[in-house]
Amino acid sequence: MIEAIFTVTDKVIVGFEISGHSDYSEQGRDIICAAVSSAAYMTVNTITDVQFLEADITENDGLMKLSLSPEDAKAAEIILNGFLLHLNALSEQNKDYIKVKISEV
Repeated sequence: MIEAIFTVTDKVIVGFEISGHSDYSEQGRDIICAAVSSAAYMTVNTITDVQFLEADITENDGLMKLSLSPEDAKAAEIILNGFLLHLNALSEQNKDYIKVKISEV
């Protein structure tokens, strides 16, 4: 199962961690993993290469983390909220394969 945890401070998303594999299908044919990965990379690339914001990013097999300062998180608020909405919609359609959580700190 894919688990996405969004970290929220003062009602602003300051980061996320996505881990795991959906196991919906074999590697290379798993449309759920592909959807989540594509959206995550678009989000990170928009924040870092379009908005030119500083982000702490970790990538490994089955893991992606992004962390922003509160100021940069506020500047990236629209893209992060869109990413959360997208993953929530995927989760609603694929409850056995994706879980989305909010961690308020």
